[in-house]
Amino acid sequence: MRLVLPRLYVILDAALLTSPDTDCAQKLADTGVRLLQYRNKNASARELFETSKRLASLLVPQGVTFFVNDRADVAALAGASGVHVGQEDLGVEGARSVIGAGKLVGISTHNLEQFERAAATSADYIAVGPVFATSTKSNPDPVVGTSLIRQVRSLTDKPIVAIGGITLDRAAEAIGVGADSVAVISDILLAPDPAKRARQFIERLEAANHEAAV
Repeated sequence: MRLVLPRLYVILDAALLTSPDTDCAQKLADTGVRLLQYRNKNASARELFETSKRLASLLVPQGVTFFVNDRADVAALAGASGVHVGQEDLGVEGARSVIGAGKLVGISTHNLEQFERAAATSADYIAVGPVFATSTKSNPDPVVGTSLIRQVRSLTDKPIVAIGGITLDRAAEAIGVGADSVAVISDILLAPDPAKRARQFIERLEAANHEAAV
């Protein structure tokens, strides 16, 4: 059965959090966010596990799908819903063998060739980006624009997640060219009120859904 992702996918990047991770996550869940990922590129394995376990035990019982970035082993031990891997991480099938049955695996892609390879794997969803210029990666890949999403949409029925520089004003554009979901980091985490900003995203994306259906 094809995975159906919520339109909004919030990535909790530890480097950008302005409040404790569980506080931020709970406020986002309260406002309707149902898809979250924890990313901490600088944490020790123990720190990543402890935080991921805390978040998983908080979010999963509330029906929130929770991913851990990069580490399939940590995601499995923490009780997360799944793992999101990049091009430099363990591959999709390797990650799936580690995280176990019934768990989800997503993968990042940055060009057509990577997307085609990902589409041939058992990945549950494929992220494409950076769609726009982004400041949350120290060495970002080249901006691919919405044109790549439009190009790859016909290559798979797997959900496509647009990532990179997604703002409130750009979110509907990414959905309009074929993305199933938009991954947002700084435009929500750095907002004065992240939960309020997330609610604005959800409302904007629901409106885009409605327009597409009319």
